[in-house]
Amino acid sequence: MKSSPALVLGLDFGTESVRALLADTQRGEIESHTVRYSHGQIVNQIPESLTSSGKPIPLHPKYAFQEPRDWIESATKAVRSVLRKSGLSGESIRGIGVDFTSCTMLPTNDEGTPLCWLEEWKNDPFAWPKLWKHHGAQWQTDRINQIATNRNETFLPYYGGIIGLEWFFPKILETLEKAPHIYDATSVWLEAGDWFVWQLVGGSSQDLARSTCQAGYKGMWNAQSGYPSEAFLKAVNPRWKNIVTEKLPGRLVPPGVAAGGLTSGMAKRMGLRPDTPVSAAIIDAHAGVPGAGAAEPGTLVMVMGTSSCHMINSCTEAFLPGVAGVVKDGILPGYYGYETGQAAVGDAFDWLRRLTNSKNLNQLGEQAVAIPAGADGLLCLDWFHGCRTPLMNGNLRGAFAGLTLHHGPAHMYRSLLEASAMGLRWIVELLENGRVEVNRFVATGGLPHHNPVLVQVYADVLNTTIEVHPSQNGPALGSAILGAMAAGLFPDSESAIRAMSMPKRSQVKSFKPTRNSRKTYDALYKSYRDLAAYENSRVGNASR
Repeated sequence: MKSSPALVLGLDFGTESVRALLADTQRGEIESHTVRYSHGQIVNQIPESLTSSGKPIPLHPKYAFQEPRDWIESATKAVRSVLRKSGLSGESIRGIGVDFTSCTMLPTNDEGTPLCWLEEWKNDPFAWPKLWKHHGAQWQTDRINQIATNRNETFLPYYGGIIGLEWFFPKILETLEKAPHIYDATSVWLEAGDWFVWQLVGGSSQDLARSTCQAGYKGMWNAQSGYPSEAFLKAVNPRWKNIVTEKLPGRLVPPGVAAGGLTSGMAKRMGLRPDTPVSAAIIDAHAGVPGAGAAEPGTLVMVMGTSSCHMINSCTEAFLPGVAGVVKDGILPGYYGYETGQAAVGDAFDWLRRLTNSKNLNQLGEQAVAIPAGADGLLCLDWFHGCRTPLMNGNLRGAFAGLTLHHGPAHMYRSLLEASAMGLRWIVELLENGRVEVNRFVATGGLPHHNPVLVQVYADVLNTTIEVHPSQNGPALGSAILGAMAAGLFPDSESAIRAMSMPKRSQVKSFKPTRNSRKTYDALYKSYRDLAAYENSRVGNASR
């Protein structure tokens, strides 16, 4: 490790906001600042202020977009604010890391200008960046999976046999089939994280750095065989045969490796030093692994927010049904990185709060604690935005079963918390049955700190201890660690993690399982799986 401390910057792009975090290579996190996006999630309509017609554009309920200017403007404000709060100079920043929601992706021209910024395309929804939660490509996802299965494509086992609705290629195919004029106008399709790094370091489209993390988990790419073959792509759509060479330019770069140096223009805008090394991007949840101090295999890092991703490194490569991806060196060098997840967590809690006209989740949580395990006979299935792991099906629906006139909002909330925990228990069983050892649980992200009731329910349902990492900014800290690595401040990822994010035992809050709840939750888990099987069968039968 470097003998004297150095300062690095992590940028964490979430669904609603971006967080800038300053860290010291010997002390870890110093200061952070969060700025919300001006337009947030564009989900009901494209506002009139962003269209060329001056009129709002209504959107399909399954569509979800964002405005790229929000990413740059909010990041700029966040960086300048965190520097001001810390009293530190931007000239002292040695490296920059970036994490981003995924798969959030967009179409641009050859210079990297988003099509939604061009006057002729502003009114077309397909010119806008598709947020990770955009669910408009279900038919295209089904087609990709059907053809891949029929052809026995070798990439399928790396994704548990199923390509996800929220991924890169289904969203591109949706545009090709629903808005071919936008597809034709697009020179570059890329992830938003890669686009933002491109804006930071500049250069031509041929030289842009595509993250191996984003490509490996969401873009059906792996280091051994690259992207899917031309034969497969042609079978999906004849116009797709050459999409990789025609519309996916650039080079594949691992997180923690420099994509380039900060341009003078962006340096001036953010108050930083030109040529500061910028790491290739990483998926936001994946950044939570180094940010949570998980340097060793066998630790399941639960990055909990709007949705949840549960990440684990292993020395074992196993192909498991419904796992969102197993990628060699995908999270940390030297390990097989597994991604699993749940599509609606914080989103579902807030939906229930609004549905029941409750003041806030803290109030609901206080009431839910007084309700016994099992929510007085109320059972919930938490698939309110489809199921990610293990069924990878965006068509699946959530449910409450056993409702009576006795039940109120707190019962529903308790049941939803338990359902979320049951979904995680299913994921853990899936990993362990595939010989992927899980021996430690660490929670990170904003949700574990703001919702301790949730973490306790998780500990009870899993019947295990869950540690909450002291940082509320796990992904941002992880990005800062990658920025330090890109700047060459550490010889390897393990030393960087141990120096910057490994907490002292006294700093870790542990949630231990409550006595006498195991029998109740074992029975409830069986009922949860039965309800899940019914819903899966119902949707499957309806689609035939």
